[in-house]
Amino acid sequence: MSSFVMCTLSRTLRSTARLCNAAKVELSSATWRSRAVGIRHMSYARSANGTCGRRLLWVTGGAAAVAGVVAAGFGHFQQAEMATRRVMVKDEEGDIVERCKAFMSPPVTPVEQLEKKKGEMSSRMEMLIMQTQAEFCRALEEVDGGKFKVDRWSREEGGGGISCVMQDGKVFEKAGVNVSVVSGYLTEEAAKQMRSRGKILKGKDGKLPFIAMGVSSVIHPKNPHIPTVHFNYRYFEIEEEDGSKQWWFGGGTDLTPVYINEEDAALFHGVLREACNKHHPKYYPEFKKWCDRYFYIRHRGESRGIGGIFFDDLDSPNQEEVFNFVKSCAKTVVPCYVPIVRKHLNDSFTQEEKDWQQVRRGRQVMHRNIFYICGNDTRVYVEFNLVYDRGVKFGLATPGSRIESILMSLPLTARWEYMHEPSKGTREAKMLEVLRNPKEWI
Repeated sequence: MSSFVMCTLSRTLRSTARLCNAAKVELSSATWRSRAVGIRHMSYARSANGTCGRRLLWVTGGAAAVAGVVAAGFGHFQQAEMATRRVMVKDEEGDIVERCKAFMSPPVTPVEQLEKKKGEMSSRMEMLIMQTQAEFCRALEEVDGGKFKVDRWSREEGGGGISCVMQDGKVFEKAGVNVSVVSGYLTEEAAKQMRSRGKILKGKDGKLPFIAMGVSSVIHPKNPHIPTVHFNYRYFEIEEEDGSKQWWFGGGTDLTPVYINEEDAALFHGVLREACNKHHPKYYPEFKKWCDRYFYIRHRGESRGIGGIFFDDLDSPNQEEVFNFVKSCAKTVVPCYVPIVRKHLNDSFTQEEKDWQQVRRGRQVMHRNIFYICGNDTRVYVEFNLVYDRGVKFGLATPGSRIESILMSLPLTARWEYMHEPSKGTREAKMLEVLRNPKEWI
């Protein structure tokens, strides 16, 4: 079980000292073995151990809510973090039958099959994403007071998913947390996308069996002072003609506020950095830059939000250590987000601030979707997802794609205004400046 320790996030002294003691989850203690080349994000040549580089960028939402938050600090964060109750599902290596009782729904794969293949990565990852879905949903239910609707679906070509959605709540306009476990054969369109990114694929009789799974979430609050959060963690596996398997992990978590709050940004990025540092000191700075690049809306010349971390094609140093890293990242979502939600629960807002939220959403959604086949993100938000996200394109090109789940990440409401530009010196203009010039928050 995860234990909680305290860490202090120091902010640069400005007019007043900003200190925020953020809760830190004691994450996996696995240590990365050093490699001469450092972090390998992607590789295109077969290595000595037979592992081929991974180059598929399909964005799933996924993340794990950890078991509560213990925090101490100044003002609102102290109250917010202490108010976050521990919501815990037994750790992913425990008894499968017992753990399944705490999930939002039985797993996609029959329990007897998971037990039979308990040691295989596909089974371990499916249990992890089911656990993260349950923990995050329950943490949000506690804050909102509402309940998630659980929708199981199946895919004729193989596998299925579990979509959990809460709409028109007290706090959240729309909150979605998806799990998807799908299998079958890659379509020619999907294979073409992979090959275009350097993937070496050798199928048997032209067929490429695959299994893909992930957990994804997009949360749209009602209050414009509560930011939107998106996260996804996923695993992909392809079997080649000789029976060998190519595998890789991907994922990330990012925050999209409507108004800049530097304490919120420091808390969010600090928790993510602590998780990354448990595994490799270069991970946070590298994956933070990757996140800034990926969620950049080129036709607007701005980022979707204030970033976080993003990675894909992660396949070294070995499967176990990459899995431990993904697990650590997934366990940060509650402590990096829920205290921020609680801090702003009772913030008042004007109609003008609500309108600005709607404008920002429109751009965001077009960048945010989705888990590969199961799917999950409004104007900036809408624009990114619908224009740039390769996961959306890949998912829609796959037979059996579930459109409702793919578009679940879209908010209930958004707004597009012709030639909208905030007045100079306003908080809205400050927000836009940050989006056009990403910065370091910690």
